[in-house]
Amino acid sequence: MTTQTERAVLLVNLGSPDSPSVGDVRRYLGEFLMDGHVIDVPYLLRRLIVGAFILPFRPKRSAEAYHSIWTKDGSPLVVISREVQRLLAERLDVPVELAMRYGNPSIRSAVERLLENGAGRIFVVPLYPHYAASTIRTSVEAVHNAVRETGADAVLDVIQPFYDDPMYIEALAESTRDYLVEGYDHLLVSYHGLPERHLRKADPTGSHCLSSDDCCARPSEAHATCYRHQVLRTTELLAERLALPSGKHSVAFQSRLGRDKWLGPFTVDEVERLAASGVKRLLVMCPAFVSDCLETIEEIGMGVRDAFLAAGGESFERIPCLNDHVKWIDALEHYCRQAGFGGGAHVAGETQEETEAVDES
Repeated sequence: MTTQTERAVLLVNLGSPDSPSVGDVRRYLGEFLMDGHVIDVPYLLRRLIVGAFILPFRPKRSAEAYHSIWTKDGSPLVVISREVQRLLAERLDVPVELAMRYGNPSIRSAVERLLENGAGRIFVVPLYPHYAASTIRTSVEAVHNAVRETGADAVLDVIQPFYDDPMYIEALAESTRDYLVEGYDHLLVSYHGLPERHLRKADPTGSHCLSSDDCCARPSEAHATCYRHQVLRTTELLAERLALPSGKHSVAFQSRLGRDKWLGPFTVDEVERLAASGVKRLLVMCPAFVSDCLETIEEIGMGVRDAFLAAGGESFERIPCLNDHVKWIDALEHYCRQAGFGGGAHVAGETQEETEAVDES
């Protein structure tokens, strides 16, 4: 029988370069972009795209962006994630490790530390509220691979996407309320974008996602892996929780890469449209990210802000991500305890093989 001390929690976030130097950024981008779940084309074509068209040019620009947000303690995403790890560990009586899908601390090193400390069952918490192969699936697969490579027989339990969980929604609401009280014309809810083909590839029905304008509103098993449905549902629940007036909030998508068709409308286009329509005081939040990072601090807080002000807006406020908000730590603690990690009744998890089968479906 597995005892409480043999259980552990593994938090997984996206990652960051080790420093804002061009060399470290190039290594990080190479690892990130060569993931077949990120650029989902055959390996040789992916190697050509990354090696010939991205890495010779993008690292310098990205390094400048990272320089603009870097803190004395390092990358904001890593610093914040470590603080979340510390706060959660204080509340649980099982080990809590942190790993990054790309960069450091690596998934392999975190898994090895847990196994060395006797972990026989690990609760894997990818820190992404919404399902996407390029975030949740790749993270879970990497943890499975790391465990397999060690030869250990540890069992993995994997949290389900929590995009509509009441505690996640309440944490978002609590982190937003003070900004609403100060007055605003419009709240833009900006999510990380995805190529539309990623949604179609994740659709288990093969025919539901993006088949009609109302596909995300019509019940379907596809919603379990549909990023667009899940972000729209998060926005709907948040608007209900905050009692947002009709017409004072909208959804957009940021961080597109390449020439394929991505989910829209695009965030930059949307803020320019809002400014042209008379919106002067704009709030922007990014619920797809639980930790502030390059995409929220630099892309939204600097680039999108400049676009809105240049288009005629007068006041732009970026609402921080959940970061170490107490309601977010409450939610993480609840998810761990509900799954039997850290106290409370244990909910039987899947074996590693069963979890992999679910991930592949």
